[in-house]
Amino acid sequence: MTSKELSRYETITKLIDRQINGSAAAKQLILTVRHIRRLKSKVKQFGAKGLIHRNRGKSSNRRIDQKIIAKAKIFLKNYYSDFKPTFASEKLTERHNIKLGREKVRQIMIEEKLWKPKPKKQNKEYRTWRPRKEYYGEMQQFDGSYHHWFEDRAPEFCLLASIDDAASQITQAEFVKHEGVKPAFAFWHKYAETKGKPVSIYLDRHSTYKINSKPLFDDPKALTQFERAMKDLDIQVIHAYSPQAKGRIEKLFGTLQDRLIKELRLAKINTVEEANRFLQESFIPKFNQKFAVLPAKKRDLHRKLTKIDTTNLDKIFSEQNIRMVNNDFTIRLKGQWFQLCETQPTLVLRKSKVMIEEHLNGKLFISLKNKYLDYTVLPQRPQKVIKMCVTGLTRQKQTWQPTTNHPWKKPFIFSDKFKTKVEEKQLALAN
Repeated sequence: MTSKELSRYETITKLIDRQINGSAAAKQLILTVRHIRRLKSKVKQFGAKGLIHRNRGKSSNRRIDQKIIAKAKIFLKNYYSDFKPTFASEKLTERHNIKLGREKVRQIMIEEKLWKPKPKKQNKEYRTWRPRKEYYGEMQQFDGSYHHWFEDRAPEFCLLASIDDAASQITQAEFVKHEGVKPAFAFWHKYAETKGKPVSIYLDRHSTYKINSKPLFDDPKALTQFERAMKDLDIQVIHAYSPQAKGRIEKLFGTLQDRLIKELRLAKINTVEEANRFLQESFIPKFNQKFAVLPAKKRDLHRKLTKIDTTNLDKIFSEQNIRMVNNDFTIRLKGQWFQLCETQPTLVLRKSKVMIEEHLNGKLFISLKNKYLDYTVLPQRPQKVIKMCVTGLTRQKQTWQPTTNHPWKKPFIFSDKFKTKVEEKQLALAN
């Protein structure tokens, strides 16, 4: 008997011995008078055992069949030994039609030594979470995670992913080789075309997104290629100073490194192409259906691309570098030489500063005054030109040349105007 039942037995015996009445017993045990009468009759009939619940010691009518538990143990050992209890219970239901609760699976895994229960948190430090944004599309948390996503079936890859701050919804994810400028540009080029422009992007201070050298760290004019592209699209870039600041995307990668790896293993996927297709068609919709939440307000703050944005989207998501035109009208970029053609859509002079755009498809464009210049790629470094007759490149070829006695070729000191000015000064001094 429990201590509660023993105390009840003492009160009921006093009631039977007429030391107290039914109302006093009801107040002592915090029960109704009617219930006290039932307990009194049971004690008279069965003694102290009458207060013990009759189902005690018996198996429950809703007990899980031991055959089902035995099957679950076999599947857990063979297929889900490194799964967490929640994910393992989902897979047992999805793949084997064994419906067991998360807690029951956890107990089985602890019993079979497949799961070690976590100790209670000793640190009682209080932390507060930044409140979510109210609207979908108001902020996207973005980051890349290097990991052995295919385990030993393929080398390490980087997973670029963005999650909406208001809805905890994966808006886009893609496997790439590295977290460089071109993969980030390709990611957001696709995002802008499909979903539009978010209000802001929250990310870390990786060298792709932020200039970290001390002289330029706080210079607002010193922008990376990524910051320049986002500025052209009017998207605010916010840099986090700790992983906890962008905890939603960090938590997402923690979940994906557990669930996504095992999903790729079960689907027998070993290549990046298959994995990216699996992400879009299967994994992301199921993940969002299970883990996404409703934003505080219904409106979507993604902005559609304007006509100017659509026209210049390839230009915006291109690596842009400024170079100076040499005296022989050649330009150098990354060890490669380019020769400007003789006819150009605009005037090109020596020492002119031109913009070289390297698009995502690998094509190079050289622009000056918002006009693209014509050029040829040189196989090697050009020889040094001692005297260049051409002063500039224009729309038409320069066929006319001044004669030897043309005023342009005469020094200013021997010109008639200079002689008259000298004579006038001499006369003024004489007078």
